[in-house]
Amino acid sequence: MEHFHEEQSLGKVYDGRLMRRLLRYAKPYWHLICVCILLLLLISVTDLARPYLIKLAIDDHIMGLNRPYIEAPAGMEHDSVVTLRGINLIRADRVQEIPSEAEYYYIEKENGEHILVSDSGERAILTSEEMEALRAWDIQAIVRLGWLFLLILTIGFIMNYVQVYLLQYTGQRIVFDIRQELFAHMQRLSLAFFDGNPVGRLVTRVTNDTQTLHEMYTAVLVNLFKDVFMLVGIVIVMFRMNSRLAWVCMAAMPLIVVLTAVFRIKARAAYREVRVRLARINADFAENISGMRIVQIFRQEKRKFKEFDEVNKSHLQASMGELKVYAVFRPAMELVYSLAMALLVWVGGGDVLQGAVEFGVLYAFINYLEQFFRPINDLTEKFNILQSAMASAERLFLILDEEPTIKEKDHPKRMGHVAGRIEFKNVWFAYVGEDWILRDVSFVIEPGQTVAFVGATGAGKTTIMNLITRFYDIQKGQILIDGQDIRDLSKDELRRNVGLVMQDVFLFSGTIRDNVRLNNKEISDERIEEITRYVNAHHFIEQLPLKYDEPVMERGATLSAGQRQLLSFARALAFDPAILILDEATANIDTETEELIQDALPRLLAGRTSLVVAHRLSTIQDADKIIVLHKGRVQEMGNHQQLLAERGLYYNLFMLQYKEDFQTAIGE
Repeated sequence: MEHFHEEQSLGKVYDGRLMRRLLRYAKPYWHLICVCILLLLLISVTDLARPYLIKLAIDDHIMGLNRPYIEAPAGMEHDSVVTLRGINLIRADRVQEIPSEAEYYYIEKENGEHILVSDSGERAILTSEEMEALRAWDIQAIVRLGWLFLLILTIGFIMNYVQVYLLQYTGQRIVFDIRQELFAHMQRLSLAFFDGNPVGRLVTRVTNDTQTLHEMYTAVLVNLFKDVFMLVGIVIVMFRMNSRLAWVCMAAMPLIVVLTAVFRIKARAAYREVRVRLARINADFAENISGMRIVQIFRQEKRKFKEFDEVNKSHLQASMGELKVYAVFRPAMELVYSLAMALLVWVGGGDVLQGAVEFGVLYAFINYLEQFFRPINDLTEKFNILQSAMASAERLFLILDEEPTIKEKDHPKRMGHVAGRIEFKNVWFAYVGEDWILRDVSFVIEPGQTVAFVGATGAGKTTIMNLITRFYDIQKGQILIDGQDIRDLSKDELRRNVGLVMQDVFLFSGTIRDNVRLNNKEISDERIEEITRYVNAHHFIEQLPLKYDEPVMERGATLSAGQRQLLSFARALAFDPAILILDEATANIDTETEELIQDALPRLLAGRTSLVVAHRLSTIQDADKIIVLHKGRVQEMGNHQQLLAERGLYYNLFMLQYKEDFQTAIGE
């Protein structure tokens, strides 16, 4: 079912319902996000100011000699007033009201010399000193603009640093919260959920999918405000400077809208196809890695490689299809940008030559046009991130919306002192639908008894152990511990009083000591050593280089199966449970280790109710009661001698196993 929803979600570029849920995780950090948005607004202002300052420097000062001068009105004081040839000259654009009778003066350049020309036709060649005096104020103004430009760059850099740091910090905190909630929720789910969801898929959810959301929160959600600020700001500044050139730049907008719409449709389909093919690669790769031993022993390398090659090629083809979409969009936008730039230079350049527009204005427009297309060119990346985020959010919320099937009552009963009496009353159980694994199973285990469960594979032995620990809930009947239905009890308290030693021992990364203690600080180092001696594990631990501080690799890969099993016995005994379950605990170990375990078992089982699942009947002959299961029903019940005397299913199983052992002994 999850695969279906996952593929369906890939077709959505934006889902308002999902986005509202994602924004709830950002709500606790709204003040930081608002600061980031405010900083982005200020950064946009600094970005917009830079071309405008250059435009002022070009038009008002660098190209100042092209402007006409007039004689300064009497009594006027201005730093730019220059006395040339007895006349107080000032640039006409620096005077608010120019008298109608004012005579204009111009600076012309001929043969490398600057000539002062008046409306009346008078001409005077200016010396270098006079030119320096004439240009002094402009040079000072350019220096001031340069310092202002540097100041704006510095302020923009500082604000960028603060904004990026705050934004990344906020994104990381949001993802941290999502991962925390996701992991905590998964811990509350029943084993049935993990039975139907491969580990690789769940790990991908907690790592890759949450990282995709981080990119969405930072690269898209918040930075989208900067794109909007920049686009709106550029349009406003353009129209304020020159509406004619602004409309020339806006002429490219219809093409941009059409290209974006086409890209969105094509990219959505291509992205969906790639994700589906990628999921197939992950599934095929994980299956082959997990089953590598079988692949190699049956020499299936070529066939498996061929299967993977086909899946991999299909992913390659889908990826190339996606690349074509992206490869067309960005160059197409570059082409539109180039056309818009060419049109701007053509129209604006003509206006500059005709004197209708100043060169600095054209320069600023060229800069603003480049800034205008920058966020549009980044649209491909943001679009991809948004698609990935929607798909990741869908998958994450599928897990978060998964209701725990093992539900606990609001006010569970306390167990108190656990004597260890276990009763199954007409229990029916199925993992799926009505495919019953247990059928009307009833039995009683008295406190302190050791009860063994035997039967063919699939008879329901391990299922009974899982039901006692309430890893699954039964469909019919009751399971009672000390007369209380386990569904009325606290799961934590129930499992604290039940110890489980399985055939496949799981050890965590850490040390020997950590794997026995399992973070229970109440278990002292002395107690750990005492317990390991009790279960005959101390001997091999002392031979390790670091003894109890010896590092344990993932799943205990550096230890033998027997050593891992001895540690599992020590771990169970360290928590001193009232009920102990041994599920095929001696199935995959060597004879020497089995002897150590058999020696420790009486001490381990003493004083507690014990349930033992075993295929080797010789290991359970001393059990107080043996329950024989067949096709989910209790077929026989009694001790070893009673069941042999009945000459039923247990007798047949025992004789079959005894006969095989006898024949093996004769052969040896």
